[in-house]
Amino acid sequence: MGEPIQSILIVGGGTAGWMAAAALKRAAGPHVQVQLVESDDIGIVGVGEATVPPIRDFNAMIELDEAEFMRETRASLKLGIQFNGWGGADSAYFHPFGTFGAGPTLGDFHHIWFNLHRQGQLKGQLGGDLHDHAICTQAARRGRVGQRDPDPRRAPLNSLFTAYHFDAGLYARYLRRVCESRGVQRLEGQVVEVQQRPSDGFVSGVRLDDGRVLEADLFIDCTGFRGLLIEGALKAGYEDWSHWLPMNRAMAVPCARTGPLTPYTTATARAAGWQWRIGLQHRTGNGYVYCSDHITDDEARETLLANLDGEALAEPRPLRFVTGRRKTYWDKNVVSLGLSSGFIEPLESTSIHLVQSGIYKLLQHFPDRDFSPANTAAYNRRLGREVELIRDFVILHYHATTRDDTPFWRRAAAMAIPDSLAERVEAFRDRGLLFQVGADEYFSMGSWLAVMVGQGIVPRSGNPLYALGDAARSAAGMTAFAQRVAQMADALPEHEAFLKSRNMWAPDSTAAAA
Repeated sequence: MGEPIQSILIVGGGTAGWMAAAALKRAAGPHVQVQLVESDDIGIVGVGEATVPPIRDFNAMIELDEAEFMRETRASLKLGIQFNGWGGADSAYFHPFGTFGAGPTLGDFHHIWFNLHRQGQLKGQLGGDLHDHAICTQAARRGRVGQRDPDPRRAPLNSLFTAYHFDAGLYARYLRRVCESRGVQRLEGQVVEVQQRPSDGFVSGVRLDDGRVLEADLFIDCTGFRGLLIEGALKAGYEDWSHWLPMNRAMAVPCARTGPLTPYTTATARAAGWQWRIGLQHRTGNGYVYCSDHITDDEARETLLANLDGEALAEPRPLRFVTGRRKTYWDKNVVSLGLSSGFIEPLESTSIHLVQSGIYKLLQHFPDRDFSPANTAAYNRRLGREVELIRDFVILHYHATTRDDTPFWRRAAAMAIPDSLAERVEAFRDRGLLFQVGADEYFSMGSWLAVMVGQGIVPRSGNPLYALGDAARSAAGMTAFAQRVAQMADALPEHEAFLKSRNMWAPDSTAAAA
């Protein structure tokens, strides 16, 4: 083993930078100096407000108090995503967290459910809708939330997984306070030069606009789309995925909250893309993600402002991006996190998750000062595969549409898709087969099921094993479980009441209008 890492410099703040600082300081303690340099003159993107359930594990790992975190970031709970207009113009479906069904069975829940439908056993009954068996869907539709009970005997509450909606800017500022109280040193300044060792190209330091040079053993690039170190200095290269995901712009604007606090994200299809809606304690976040080939910036701005719940609280902020990934996430002694490592798009709320995943893998592959090429390559393979699988899942939403009402949606339906996605779609369409590729795949079979069924992909046949059982008995069990789901969802507290009862509500958050 080589000499241990003694110093880490995180270049760039925002959500990615301060998440990295919190996790690295928590893991290394006093043995490694952790510094973060950022400039108040450089804005952060900070539009990501929706997360997925593993964020709870991250917050626990860095020892955040959940109630304090939620008050400080004006957070709400999220049970999934409501998709409007994605299959057809008038379609709607829900992608819930958690699982469908009561848990492990002789086979997969969906095979039994599809087989009963083919036999007409669930026609007109409670349980005939796939989402009758998903506690997160039923709770979300009622505006209710609760605490997950991990005991498998407490189904379906053992599947009540939640994530958060939060103000990303407030989250970064909160993490900064936490990090500085734990010994992370924040340095103010703008990087004007990246210095490299002539012998091997490793980064030796960065020079700031005031002349200071900051040196470290390991550098974390959190400089956003610029990729100041990973691309500007090391020329890692970028893999452009625009041919699969042509979204390249967004408009983001907050508006006043005017109704009950919704425990889910809404993604509504528009003529040239889609619009998000995210309810926070003090406001509602909105944005229009679109392809500039099919709409102008002015038209996108007008569409966004015309579809807000309440009064706009700021001028819409434009963003430009290229979907894709850095060809190398970790090169020499530089690890890129967040937007500097690539960007898929915010459709399934994976941007912050990929920051978290990159941090976890960095901790697992933490280097010494020799920076083993085999260790670096393994990190890049693992993270690259995870990102590609998330990419495929996001592409599925565009591919599996029957919309033909605008040029954008006709283009989306006709686009070629990666072979890896085509295989999964055909396996499901053929006989309802779902599978996961490996331990680093984030989206579960339940997620794939929700989107495929939600957007109209129906298996032509099924696994013949599931036609051998007692159909009437299985149908009765399905109906009984659906009744249990409905009863438990009815008994959960309303969203805002739950947050207030757990001391998670910020005192200065404005109450929604009646």
